[in-house]
Amino acid sequence: MSGQIVFDPLLPWWLIAAFGAIALAGVVLALWRGLSGWALRGLAAVVLVGALAQPSYQIEDRTPLSDIVLMVVDESASQTLADRAGVTADAADMLEADILSRPNTELRRIPVGDGEGDAGTQLMTALSQVMAEEPRGRIAGIVLLSDGRLHDLERAPDLPAPLHLLLTGRETDWDRRLIVKNAPAFAILGEEVELTLRIEDDGAAPAVNVTDILISVDGEAPQQFSVPVGEDLSLPITLPHGGLNVIEFTVPTAEGELTDRNNTALVQINGVRDRLRVLLVSGEPHAGGRTWRNLLKSDSSVDLVHFTILRPPEKQDGVPVTELSLIAFPTRELFLEKIDDFDLIIFDRYKRRGILPPIYLDNVRNYVEQGGAVLVAAGPDFASADSIYRSPLSQIMPAEPTARVVEEPFRPAVTELGQRHPVTADLGGPESWGRWMRQIEVEPESGDVVMSGVDDRPLLVLDRVGEGRVALLASDHAWLWNRGFEGGGPQLELLRRLAHWMMKEPELEEEALWAEPTGQRMRIIRRSLTDDVGSVTITRPDGETETVTLEEVSPGRFEALYDGPQIGLYRLEEGDQSTVVGLGPAAPREFEETIASGERLEPVVASMRGGILRLEEGVPGVRDVREGRPAAGRGWIGITPRDAYETLDVTQTPLLPAWLVLLLASGLIVGAWLREGRS
Repeated sequence: MSGQIVFDPLLPWWLIAAFGAIALAGVVLALWRGLSGWALRGLAAVVLVGALAQPSYQIEDRTPLSDIVLMVVDESASQTLADRAGVTADAADMLEADILSRPNTELRRIPVGDGEGDAGTQLMTALSQVMAEEPRGRIAGIVLLSDGRLHDLERAPDLPAPLHLLLTGRETDWDRRLIVKNAPAFAILGEEVELTLRIEDDGAAPAVNVTDILISVDGEAPQQFSVPVGEDLSLPITLPHGGLNVIEFTVPTAEGELTDRNNTALVQINGVRDRLRVLLVSGEPHAGGRTWRNLLKSDSSVDLVHFTILRPPEKQDGVPVTELSLIAFPTRELFLEKIDDFDLIIFDRYKRRGILPPIYLDNVRNYVEQGGAVLVAAGPDFASADSIYRSPLSQIMPAEPTARVVEEPFRPAVTELGQRHPVTADLGGPESWGRWMRQIEVEPESGDVVMSGVDDRPLLVLDRVGEGRVALLASDHAWLWNRGFEGGGPQLELLRRLAHWMMKEPELEEEALWAEPTGQRMRIIRRSLTDDVGSVTITRPDGETETVTLEEVSPGRFEALYDGPQIGLYRLEEGDQSTVVGLGPAAPREFEETIASGERLEPVVASMRGGILRLEEGVPGVRDVREGRPAAGRGWIGITPRDAYETLDVTQTPLLPAWLVLLLASGLIVGAWLREGRS
């Protein structure tokens, strides 16, 4: 039970104060004039002003409420190092028993694991959520059992009671970690990209100036180097291939260090080509020649060198050479000296006419076998006796001309194999494509026929020759698509894919296996020209293997989703295809800093005069402390009793009931009048 006087004024306080001032002025005036009833007048005024304030005696029926202590237990990944998990669990059990043995005290035990993704330890987020569910007036203390390595300090709530941090870990702990400070997501092939690494020793580390580092690209055998400790290391790297390049850096585990989970870092860089260098040789001016040029020039990533043979040796028109504004065809420079500078050579309706001697064309054949690419856009000359096929290039051509030229309209179509080939798959609906008017009849000798024309005759044939690639388009009417004839067609996309396929871009390989990572999940993709593929064998970072079955999502494309249980490098294998992919961040956030420290939490702890104690010195006892007093000391932590209660009933008794006010006021006023009347 608790009693107190409360007021429930009938008028605003300022108005009551005004009435009181007027009454006081009247009493002073009566005193100044010598009226003998001034005292009675003053008492009557006090009764009336008091009645306006309406005082009451309030009695509350209260039930005391227990104090609440919050105990946040850090169970994140960094708490699994050494013996921290066991020490934390034992300390939490001992504190729980101690707190629950205290009278009128409850405990809320809150376990906190890793945040989603790579969010790290979210202690303050968990504490804020629990405090939002509990009455602030009952919270007597907060205890954190953690290594102090949290990642959401900015979310620390306004504390109503002392906060204490009980640190796991030991003073003698030390750890070596590898930090990737600068790693671009993309890099240009053939150009150096600079990575910045740093190897740091934290805690009570031994004095070491140099250590080894292992560097592996795409899971190949690692190379070992000696690098300094505690200094930034600039490492120039040239990517070996286009597409995703996975680079793994590993520092060997040192004796006595806390963990090796932060000794490895994965960097994934996409290799892209700076520019595609193309040599276009047109045998003669024709309607499609300008189309080829415009298509290639429209792509800003293409450096084009275009020569059209306007004045062949057999042309005799009597015009002196000095009066012609023609550039001589630099055959020796292009086909002997600088042929390796080009990524792609296109022969557009070119025929043998003595301009390129057989030795130059033989050099083109050698260029292809060593990794170059040639696209032949065939016209009627390809079926003649002067055909480019009847040269050293025949050794790399995927089809032989029959000497027949089919002059009739036809609609290009994608073959069944072409539906699976990345160059022609998903090009659109052939039924909406415009027709072509001419096709050169050829007999395939090798390669893949991905498009067909008249009576299913081969129209586009792709082949691999040695280290290089060759494409044969058996028609010179592809330009009709670009002109929009009968609706046109996907000429630009087809040419782009052809060029990228011949440049061996990974996304256009016929037989390929790769994975697209997103956090801890990867999408495994297998492309094949066959109707079926086997299961993919996955080797996890810990060396364990498992198999995943793929499902066909479109012709020639098989996919599966896989959630990696660990952060690190995964190796995928299916048949003769293999690849590697890294899941998770370059370095897990939980293991960026592993030495237990209360430095980050010190300002929050000090705000309520709490304490930071190490569990290796023993589990502290719990004491009561008054609010505002130091709440921690050697071997103990304090909680502040809140004396909270719940009000069950409230009773109010007026101190000046109406009848009493009337009786007192009238009696005093009449008494003053009678006294002054006798006088």
